[in-house]
Order: sequence, then C-alpha cells, then structure tokens
Amino acid sequence: MPIGHLQKDFLLAVEGLTVSFDGFKAVNNLSFYVDENEIRVIIGPNGAGKTTVLDLICGKTKASSGSIQFRGKELTKLKENDIVQAGIGRKFQTPSIYDDLTVFENLEISYPRGRSVFGALTFNRDSAVRERVQEVAEMVFLKDRLGMTADLLSHGQKQWLEIGMLLIQDPDLLMLDEPVAGMSVSERVKTAELLNRIIKGRSVLVIEHDMKFVEDIAHKVTVLHQGQVLAEGSMESVKANPKVVEVYLGH
Repeated sequence: MPIGHLQKDFLLAVEGLTVSFDGFKAVNNLSFYVDENEIRVIIGPNGAGKTTVLDLICGKTKASSGSIQFRGKELTKLKENDIVQAGIGRKFQTPSIYDDLTVFENLEISYPRGRSVFGALTFNRDSAVRERVQEVAEMVFLKDRLGMTADLLSHGQKQWLEIGMLLIQDPDLLMLDEPVAGMSVSERVKTAELLNRIIKGRSVLVIEHDMKFVEDIAHKVTVLHQGQVLAEGSMESVKANPKVVEVYLGH
C-alpha cells in the first residue's frame, strides 16, 4: 500500500514546484496539497511568492521544475485557457469587470456557452442562462443590482461581481488574490459568508493579509516565506508557531 500523499486523491497536488527569474527562485521546491471542499489560505510577507504560486497554477507563469496536478491531470504543460477548461477559475487583485455593462450582462457574458466570439454573438438568452444568472447574483449579494451598470457598484460589490463571473463557469477550484483588500468591515464579513457557502462541491485557494478574515474562512493555512512552506496547519497552530511570528505576524 503506498504511503503518504499517494493513497489520497487530492483536488490539487503541488510538488517540488520551482520557478526562477534571472537566477532568483521566487518559488523554491514548494509542495502542498488541497482537498476537495476546502478553503486553503496562503499567507506570508510581501515577496514570499504567494501571487507567483497562483500564476503558476493558472499557467500565466511556467514552472522551471516540479509538478502541479489537478484531479490527477498535469497542468504545467497546459495553456492558460486549457487550465480554465479543466475547472480552475482565477480572480486577480484588481477586479476585471465590464464597467459599462449591467451586472446581469457581466454574468451572462461569463456563462460558459458564450466563450468564443462567435459563440457570444450567436448566443441565445434562454431560460437556463437567466436562471443561472439569477442564482449566482443571489449568491454574491447582487440580486437587486442586476439592472445596474457595474461602474455604479461599490468596490466590494465589484469584487463580488467578479467572483460571480467565475462562479457562473462552475469551477472546481476558485483562486482569489486578496479578495477583501479595500473592503469595508461589513463587506468583509459578507465575503467570508460567501466563501463559506460556495465550497459545497468546490475548493477555494485564497491569498490574504487580513488575519481576521483568514480566521473566518480558513480550513487550513499555508505560510510561505522565500518561496517555501514555513508552516502549515490550522490558524491556531500557525499563529502559535514561533517561526511564523518572527517572520510574518510579528511585523
């Protein structure tokens, strides 16, 4: 019987991942594993390699060595759009929504059937799409904003809309880079509620600096330092870890 991680099917298995930029190892022999229906939060000081890890998983950056397996499929050789098709959705720090379109149209345009330009042009707004848009809008607290153009939304609502645009594609893994940066306290609370609700049937990988928010959502925390795992475990165990306090939380 194989031992260790081999006897368990992880949603995401990152092993020995390294990427060098001009000789500098931004990510250095990194390994971590994400379960189904898990909220994993990656924390660590600036320059620890957090965003680079998301760039590597979604194919924006190519690894120098190592493996990224998603449901057993190797991602390191795939193009970005193939990784999206495999079931991974990525939200960047700055919301990329269509300001001049309504909330409804932003969600509709993200619906998987209209992915190609031709598909988008010949795309019928049938009841299945409308129902899905309504369902996702309710999930992200924007049901009463469907007719509003996106530029009129608050910063927090724009972040939710972009999460909705990913959710409508029904990814198995949702990756969020600092989702609550710049949000009000009440918006942060609602975002935690949102993430805790959407993990039925999917996992979420989050990079975050707001420790209160991390405590509200994290099933498991991975602390990165200089491109490597410094510590991993529950928020309590990580907060009590002297190395983590010295490198990160003490600042």
